[in-house]
Amino acid sequence: MVKMLRSFRVVEMGTYITGPAAAMHLADLGADVIKVERPGTGDPFRAFKGGLYSPHYQTYNRNKRSIALDTRDPADLAVFHALVATADVFIQNFRPGFAEKIGAGEATLRALKPDLIYCAITGFGTSGPYRDRPVFDTVAQAASGYLRLLTPPDRPRVIGPAIADAVTGQYAATGICAALLERSKTGTGRRLDISMLEAMSHFNLDSFTHYYSVGQVMGPLSRPEVSQSYTFACSDDRWIAFHLSSPTKFWDALVIALDHPEIGSDPRFVERTGRIAHHDDLIEALTPIFRERSRDEWCERLAANGVPHSAAYDADEALDDPQARHLGIKVSVDRPENGVFTTVRPPYNFDGEIDADILPPPLLDEHGAAIRKELQERGASVA
Repeated sequence: MVKMLRSFRVVEMGTYITGPAAAMHLADLGADVIKVERPGTGDPFRAFKGGLYSPHYQTYNRNKRSIALDTRDPADLAVFHALVATADVFIQNFRPGFAEKIGAGEATLRALKPDLIYCAITGFGTSGPYRDRPVFDTVAQAASGYLRLLTPPDRPRVIGPAIADAVTGQYAATGICAALLERSKTGTGRRLDISMLEAMSHFNLDSFTHYYSVGQVMGPLSRPEVSQSYTFACSDDRWIAFHLSSPTKFWDALVIALDHPEIGSDPRFVERTGRIAHHDDLIEALTPIFRERSRDEWCERLAANGVPHSAAYDADEALDDPQARHLGIKVSVDRPENGVFTTVRPPYNFDGEIDADILPPPLLDEHGAAIRKELQERGASVA
């Protein structure tokens, strides 16, 4: 596949998820992403579960090159500045004010590259009463109102993946692409500031729209009730999920697949409004029915009747599903130092081509010598 951003260089000074995720999306599209890390330890996510190549680090750092630089050292700072002078984009996700302390502030870097796209990702923004608060994924989910949409109402607890981190990285990559597009027409660089609070508030748009339009405060079951979304355990303890939406034909098809006509004639469930009002009752009625057959049997019955459904997979099954295999979603590459690296390919299909050419996440400073040599060839004074 053509690497759409192949002519652009990105210097990432990111840690944990938001900054690295933003850079990874650009790398997936072909940008030359150079990850600048602290010597010896690197990105803190490297050692999250021991070693310097944790699954957490691997998730958001494929398709990149790594160089280890300590910008408190004058020689390393010179290398870093020489590198930025060759870049189109710089990404950092430090607390406000820290980048300036380590020679990576916008004014310093723009003096080196006037048309640089400078992306600063923060938790609560670069100003305001919460500016200096430490922020992680859960905090941003909570502050944006999103956490309440995931939390069981009768048992408050945090569940699910790091959605706020991942979403913020995606929004940052989108903003960077927009800034690069503008620069291609005007030659002007931009500073992009994006906070986790702003990103997650936008991601939570549906909830805010319902509140400001009709005064409804949505909860964890608001959407599943209206959309008629369900998941059940089958006789083999595997799960299945289906989503009926509003067309009557899907409910009618489900009733046929169930082979329990009493469900379809139950006055509580005949109309969609009744199924919404009696959502818990319908779940209670369907739970033992789905225990009558295995997941595969239910998938066959629902498919035969045109019910929108899927097996509710865990990670050990999802990418081995026939459709996932057909699309080539799972890709692997051999890495002599660490064995086979398996991941999910970028979702883009340009002109019918997928991109299965993946570089494994780099070892710490794996490309340091090569990058220094490149800079020297460009005429930079690099020790």
